[in-house]
Amino acid sequence: MTRVFSGVKPTGHLTLGNYLGAMRRWAAVDQHEADALFCVVDLHALTVDHDPARVRRLSRQSATLLLAAGLDPELCTVFVQSHVDEHARLSYVLECVATDGEMRRMIQYKEKAAREQRRGGSVRLSLLTYPVLMAADILAYGADEVPVGDDQVQHVELTRDLAVRFNQRYGHTFVVPRATRPGVAARVMNLQDPASKMGKSDDVGPGIVYLLDEPDVVRKKVMRAVTDSGREVVYDREARPGLANLLEILSACTGGEPEGLSAAYASYGALKKDTAEAVVEVLRPLQERHKELCADPGYVEGVLRAGAERARGMARPTVDAAYRAIGLLPAVAEAADGAGAVAAV
Repeated sequence: MTRVFSGVKPTGHLTLGNYLGAMRRWAAVDQHEADALFCVVDLHALTVDHDPARVRRLSRQSATLLLAAGLDPELCTVFVQSHVDEHARLSYVLECVATDGEMRRMIQYKEKAAREQRRGGSVRLSLLTYPVLMAADILAYGADEVPVGDDQVQHVELTRDLAVRFNQRYGHTFVVPRATRPGVAARVMNLQDPASKMGKSDDVGPGIVYLLDEPDVVRKKVMRAVTDSGREVVYDREARPGLANLLEILSACTGGEPEGLSAAYASYGALKKDTAEAVVEVLRPLQERHKELCADPGYVEGVLRAGAERARGMARPTVDAAYRAIGLLPAVAEAADGAGAVAAV
């Protein structure tokens, strides 16, 4: 069975873009058709200045929302990255295979480093090297596929390069994964800036629909969405990005095609109203389930504990094999289990 790995980073509240672009497919397709792992990648949240209490709070909220979105721990593995030591263990080994040039060519590093510098902050080393940690996240589990948006494809390509390079130098150890891309609404755009992704890490949220926004808040944000000049409702991603974003959101919520949906509207206002109501209805069951899960925190903790144990069992053999392949001396217990040589020294 194909193995799939996906993660969410707890740097902000999860958004409609996270749900339509990834989480809904994880619940509807991936957990049923693959050996799927879904991870709250909290170590990645430490690459920029952060409030420790907020990271913990958002990590729990993200895990709860993954379950509320329909992930079933009987069908898939849901866990928190920092609960499985193998991620950090493998990351360092892969840093010994990666190059400085590869890291500095990462587009997200350039963009995020420039943003930190504009704010007057310093750029942490972990921001430069976090694509290697992402590679470790994937390679530790022998993942065949990594469902990602366009902005993460470069990181999966780096993961492939590191896996191939390691295998060639030290012997076949890693599965070489491939990126897979969801279809329509894979990249929901900001309602106030349709040239930018609806990102959960943004500081201001008038153009961002969060998964836990109240229905009236959702309606207000969608009704105030930026549109384009002209009056005719047409689907044209290049010339009419604001309208295209609304049509793609409506399409993702209702199942229609953006081009076909556009023909049904004579005004922007009608399109916005229907899009707002469609989003409210899509989020309603998720919000209701989230409320139920928040009332039973012990259940969520149990899922994460069991998920980490299962993930650890999957990752440890691969990471141990990578340690041996690259030349590291096995630990005493490991060697003793094998031939007893170290115990006799």
